[in-house]
Amino acid sequence: MKQKRFFLPEDQIPTQWYNIQADMPNKPLPMLDPVTRQPVTLDQLSQIFCTECSKQELNMTDRWIDIPEEVREMYTYYRSTPLVRAYGLEKALGTPAHIYFKNESVSPVGSHKLNSALAQAYYCKKEGITNVTTETGAGQWGTALSYAARVFGMEAAVYQVKISYEQKPYRRSMMQVWGAQVTPSPSMSTRAGKDILTKNPNHQGSLGTAISEAVELARTTPEKCRYTLGSTMSHVSLHQTVIGLEAEKQFEMAGEYPDEVIACFGGGSNFSGIAFPFMRHVFSGEKKTRFIACEPASCPKLTRGVFTYDFGDEVGYTPLIPMFTLGHDFMPSNIHAGGLRYHGAGGVVSQLCKDGFMEGMDINQLEAFEAAVLFAKSEGIIPAPESSHAIAAVVRRAQECKESGEEKVLLFNLTGHGLMDMSAYDQYLRGNLINYSISDKEIADFTEKLGKL
Repeated sequence: MKQKRFFLPEDQIPTQWYNIQADMPNKPLPMLDPVTRQPVTLDQLSQIFCTECSKQELNMTDRWIDIPEEVREMYTYYRSTPLVRAYGLEKALGTPAHIYFKNESVSPVGSHKLNSALAQAYYCKKEGITNVTTETGAGQWGTALSYAARVFGMEAAVYQVKISYEQKPYRRSMMQVWGAQVTPSPSMSTRAGKDILTKNPNHQGSLGTAISEAVELARTTPEKCRYTLGSTMSHVSLHQTVIGLEAEKQFEMAGEYPDEVIACFGGGSNFSGIAFPFMRHVFSGEKKTRFIACEPASCPKLTRGVFTYDFGDEVGYTPLIPMFTLGHDFMPSNIHAGGLRYHGAGGVVSQLCKDGFMEGMDINQLEAFEAAVLFAKSEGIIPAPESSHAIAAVVRRAQECKESGEEKVLLFNLTGHGLMDMSAYDQYLRGNLINYSISDKEIADFTEKLGKL
């Protein structure tokens, strides 16, 4: 009988995270203070993030960072996550490709986001912080941070993008079950939110607006509160490498190795988690793996954005980050993959994309849902709309293998399940969803004032 799922025993769950910054041929450019235009210091970052995460953010030398025992203990509640051979999808596509997926939907919160939420909450608690705040789009990160805060005995305040707050009420309920205060963003509870709503009373929100509100709350209560982030930053990518490190060992069990690693892309957290451990072997020349980051065609920062310094939020509270961006005031379309509606890519992934170690791929909303339904029918798992972008790319590549006859090994990250997104599936099945496009002129209007690196 063919083996379908591969698990690691508990004693083989990684004890260290992989810090790709130590191995990159070209180090990412430094984040800058927007006033002085000088590289941000540890003290400056520590006013927003907890000190340990700030140290990890700036760490360019240590390849391996120990996972605290308390965090690893919580990982064992759901890790290792299975590496699954998608025989059903292969059969449905009639492809010679071997398709595997890392199933991160099995975590308590239903997504990969918990890998970093537990780490960030632990570090905050260790430093005496009592309150954490964050933003969330679809709600996967917000649920993860809400649960992690509860595990370590802290209070959580979550600003959820308003359109997602309305589209995904059950994710909002999950956060509230774990005790978080959830506010639709933009709101009237912060100066940033008030200013945004004054300019546009009907603003439906974006991750940039929600970040502004969360950062403002942390900065105005500095003694007891810190901001936590679910993507984009290098310390988040670091924590997520537990995914790819597990997958490496599981592929040894399967007797194969991925030719292509594919993941959906918002700010870069899950892509980094699955890709970075494999990418280190490309740096060394041992392997020639292809890495594909799948973004919404309506929010195409990797494929159509500019590489420059930009704010991570709409108002301008964050440091300036070197990134592929559509502009921090870019207003994304109201697609149902709320976790991918972010204007920029993280500094590390942006540098890697610029250097040609990875590539972006645009996926339309309807193609993503078509692939999601095919995956659900063939593998029995209803994926999150975000993950469905990666599945759509896998379908494309598997069909190309069918035409060429190549038996490529394709790996993708199933970042989370879609059971909290059934209203989106209902709209798709009723034929009520549409594709959104953005013109070159619109992109130029948002990015022309940024300049280019």
